[in-house]
Amino acid sequence: MLKIGCHLSTVKGYFHMAKEAKSIGGNTFQFFTRNPRGGKAKPLNIKDAEAMTVFAEANGFAKLLAHAPYTLNACSADARVRGFALQAFSEDLAALEYLPSGYYVFHPGSHVGQGAETGIKLIGEMLNKVLKKEQKTTVLLETMSGKGSEVGRNFAELRAIIDIVEMKEKIGVCFDTCHVFDGGYDLVNDLDGVLSLFDDEVGLDRIRAVHLNDSLNTLGSNKDRHAGIGKGSIGLEGMGRIINHEVLRNLPFYLETPNELEGYKEEIALLRSMYRE
Repeated sequence: MLKIGCHLSTVKGYFHMAKEAKSIGGNTFQFFTRNPRGGKAKPLNIKDAEAMTVFAEANGFAKLLAHAPYTLNACSADARVRGFALQAFSEDLAALEYLPSGYYVFHPGSHVGQGAETGIKLIGEMLNKVLKKEQKTTVLLETMSGKGSEVGRNFAELRAIIDIVEMKEKIGVCFDTCHVFDGGYDLVNDLDGVLSLFDDEVGLDRIRAVHLNDSLNTLGSNKDRHAGIGKGSIGLEGMGRIINHEVLRNLPFYLETPNELEGYKEEIALLRSMYRE
């Protein structure tokens, strides 16, 4: 069965998101842990988390994906920004212990002129401070498109971060199809080759989740503009190959396409019709 969901708003709580996901044909979902453009987190409602957990288990949901705020930059040149990243990361992981065992994805960060090597070192150091043996959550580095001074713009940079991490069993990768394509990896004409390269440089076992997004841009544009499924440069056939590929097909897919709920429902139905059981 295709494991698929979309990004949902946390405004009405976890239980509401779970019911919403099911209502549009999903069996998982992604959510922000706090204000994505700010830093404030809502107080944890433990009863709501427990109700969602029961509902998700009863309905056979795949692992949920929590997304860190965009303002989290573990490799900023500003010590105060790095301090916020450490605090937010720690708080989020503590809150996620009340949810079913799942994933926490974050953008590695931007080195803002310090150089990728310094950025990679700072990200690895933060992860070594926050990862705990007892935590249920697996932290995922997101593949990035390479705009500006982003770290994680290629597979080698992700590997370099992982090499620094001491608790490697707590770390994985979220494979964003738009970002990978915009980063110069040809998912349309050479999906096998891209995945083989990822295996060589990082290891396919590190991919735990997929952000399934088409791209408004051309291959290697180093931009980040998501398109609806089949409405971008990857295209509908390309998306079909991705969800059915033997390496990826059993992973959970999370839509971050520019949609409202009804649009997500249509995309989920379309992708289910393309998935080979």
